[in-house]
Amino acid sequence: MFTPADAPVHPSVRRWLLLVAGMIFAMVVLGGLTRLTESGLSMTEWRPLFGWLPPMGDAAWQRLFDLYRETPQYRQVFPDLTVSGFKAIFWLEYLHRLFGRLIGVVFLAGFVILLLRRRLPRRLVPPLVALFVLGGLQGALGWYMVASGLVDRPSVSHYRLAAHLSLAMILYAWIVWLIARTGRPATPAGGTVAGGGLLAFAVYGSIALTIAFGAFVAGLDAGRIHNTFPLMGGALVPADYLRPGGGLAEFVANPVAVQFNHRVLAILTVLLVLALWRRTRGQDGAAERRWAGWLLATVLLQTALGIATLLLYAPVWLAALHQAGAMLLVTAAVLHAAARWRGQGV
Repeated sequence: MFTPADAPVHPSVRRWLLLVAGMIFAMVVLGGLTRLTESGLSMTEWRPLFGWLPPMGDAAWQRLFDLYRETPQYRQVFPDLTVSGFKAIFWLEYLHRLFGRLIGVVFLAGFVILLLRRRLPRRLVPPLVALFVLGGLQGALGWYMVASGLVDRPSVSHYRLAAHLSLAMILYAWIVWLIARTGRPATPAGGTVAGGGLLAFAVYGSIALTIAFGAFVAGLDAGRIHNTFPLMGGALVPADYLRPGGGLAEFVANPVAVQFNHRVLAILTVLLVLALWRRTRGQDGAAERRWAGWLLATVLLQTALGIATLLLYAPVWLAALHQAGAMLLVTAAVLHAAARWRGQGV
């Protein structure tokens, strides 16, 4: 049922993985749009197995709208919303959930077909099964996030939002890693730059933390306060960074602190990537040097998008581009890691 362990990976396996990776990329951006347009709380039911079809007929739409009218978001944010306006926000969340199901179908169908055709190497089966299980848990985590905004608050918990985004990034990074590791063997000129392993891990960790705080910023609408750069409220460190009596929770619960932390982490990430790029210059390891360059270009682009999003008061289209930029940054980081540790059993 499996190909020999030392056999090259069939091109169809990589094409399938690339398709799934592209769908996850699009899914993350679509999820960001649902958050930015306040659409994520429009669907108050979770029907993972039987929620494929949209509402059919006026009665179905009215039932869903009546359920939505019981939510804090309707009462506190959109009290004048009509059924027509409800449909406008409903469709985006519906497409988000439908696309998540389609990813699962494409993944499972491709896995079974490739397995039956004896094109899947045995070593790929455990990580692929784990990816499928995590994908299912991601759907459950998405509903857990949505449920936090249906009880007594008009928005989802920013902690659950960060967890949902982080798991999506893990799934995406994992599948990109598998794609990179199933590519053609590295050439002699594509070796590894000596040393710098700790610096590389610092870069990856800084990227992850910056993205997590970006989710906090989105969840707390912290991108629409202190819309200046580099100062916040006329100071490097805003006066309201820590509120009296807030304790350590202020670092992740105060919108001002969250935005400031996101800024600092973004700057730290740029500096670390710059140091990594400088370390690879003039050394052996063509593939790693190339991806270090792409990593630097991507982090600079993402920083520019972040500053522009802030200064322009977070317009939906630009904020969505900023989220897509985070996905590109993760892509570059994973491919850099794959180039660095190719052939070392990592």
